Amino acid sequence: MTGHRLLAGANSKLRVTTWRGDGTTAYLTPTRGRPSLAIIEQCLSELPSAGYDSAITAALPGVEQIPFLQAGFTVLERLHLLKRTLHDIPHPPGSSVDLRRTRPPERPAILAIDAASFPPFWRLDNDGLTDAVAATPSARLSVAVTRGDGTPIVGYAITGRAGSRGYLQRLAVDPAAHRQGIGSALVIDGLRWLRRWGAREILVNTQEGNGSAVALYEHLGFRLQPDGLAVLQRSLAGPA
Repeated sequence: MTGHRLLAGANSKLRVTTWRGDGTTAYLTPTRGRPSLAIIEQCLSELPSAGYDSAITAALPGVEQIPFLQAGFTVLERLHLLKRTLHDIPHPPGSSVDLRRTRPPERPAILAIDAASFPPFWRLDNDGLTDAVAATPSARLSVAVTRGDGTPIVGYAITGRAGSRGYLQRLAVDPAAHRQGIGSALVIDGLRWLRRWGAREILVNTQEGNGSAVALYEHLGFRLQPDGLAVLQRSLAGPA
């Protein structure tokens, strides 16, 4: 099974891929509005024969969760949603890193930083990194490179753009390089890129328990939104 297999009967409103290298977990992403309960149930009926025994969704706002909850999904994790406009962008903090676009041979280093920054379930594999970059019509994958110490990459960020809205898709800094302004520098680099291309606002989400990430984003002008997001899950072992 490949990491990006679409089911033969899958409706265009619901994309099905493998969850980050786990061939038994299907990852469901709405693509054109909210899929109906019938579409979700049709998809669920096909997943076991494709080798899946569980399914999870992308991070969904409240209204998009409704048909999945009706289909027997439950909340796996709740996420904070934060937003800021791009009218005023702070100056980057002083740091010992340079920021630039990544190069193809650097993917293993990026994935190593990701693995050190997130718990196992949320880590990106190579397909997941590709999906994160491809999630929006245009994207910037930037790395923070330490100057002249032989350990070049210490952080990375994926910033995406769809029309006038931007998304901070991923941010990770080597734990050994925390509290050096690297995360702030990467976020601000993404903000500047978005504004150059005409975006007006940016969204980011993070786990409710990730207080350090929320503090960083709020320090950079993001504001918590009243309604967060949720990732939903469902076992395929039996009926809902």
